[in-house]
Order: sequence, then C-alpha cells, then structure tokens
Amino acid sequence: MNSKIEIPLSKMKITLLLIGAIIFIVLGILFILNPQQFTTNLFRSPEIIRIVGIASVSFFGLCLIFIVKKLFDNKIGLTIDHNGITDNTNATSVGLIEWEDITGIEKVQVASTKILMLQTDKPDKYINRGKSWISKRAMQANNNLYGSPLSIVSNSLKMKFEDLEELIRAEFEKRKK
Repeated sequence: MNSKIEIPLSKMKITLLLIGAIIFIVLGILFILNPQQFTTNLFRSPEIIRIVGIASVSFFGLCLIFIVKKLFDNKIGLTIDHNGITDNTNATSVGLIEWEDITGIEKVQVASTKILMLQTDKPDKYINRGKSWISKRAMQANNNLYGSPLSIVSNSLKMKFEDLEELIRAEFEKRKK
C-alpha cells in the first residue's frame, strides 16, 4: 500500500513541444509583419490575420516560457503514492493532490490533446495554490469549463495517455475502498 509510482518527464516530447511553439511564434510574427501576404478567400482581411498573429505570438510565447522551464526541470513529472498524486506535468500543476480531495476522474479532449480532469469538492484549495496569476486564471477557467481546476496531461511524460489514465483510475479505485 505504501508503493510509490514515479513517471519521469520526457525530454524528447518536451523538445518537440518547444519546436512546435517556435514554429507558431515565427508564423505569428510573419502574420504580424506581412498580413497581406497571407490573405485568402476565407481570410481576406489583413487586420484579422494580424490579430491572429498577435494571438499566436502571445499564446505560444507564454507556452515557450513554460516549455523551456520544463526542459530544464529535473523533478519527477508525476508521482503516485499513498498521499495522492504529485503533479509536475503542466503550467497549472499544484504539487500534491490528496486522494481524499479527489471525487472522480473524467477524460476530456481539446483538439487532439487528451486531458484527465481530477474532480474535487475543494477547487478553491487548489486554485489558491496556483503558482502565478496566469496559472490561477487557467485553473479557474478549467473549473468553469470542466468542473475541476485539476488537469493532468501526458504531453510531457514518458507515458502514453491511455496508460496514464488506466494507472490513475486503478490507483483511485484502490484508494476509494
């Protein structure tokens, strides 16, 4: 019962995320500097293209900051033990999520990204533990959209999402009994 499961961060996956973020930042900069070059029948307005560029640079710029931090992070990505789940997988990670605070697990998919939402009856406890204003706002948005501020993704872990989901569900069921 006191076993500890540690899932490390995948430097390869994080590097691929880094490359993707850089590509979107570069495209965003091109959209900002030369929006008329990217007009199409669907997007005829250079102003709209410039706004998309600004949004791309802003969003993926923030992502880039987080990705670079994760690339040099030597902490374990996810730890599952008798206390709960210690999450270090994403920008909204809050550390230890205690088993007693988890009321359920839901899988959601946003575009191609699969996310495990850990349902809790104490969302404010975890939102208040957010590391920054941006992190707290993202957790609040998750809570409003999905009913929980607690999300776990496998994008930065050395484990496939399906295996991660199966593992967390099995450990949750053990703890419920």
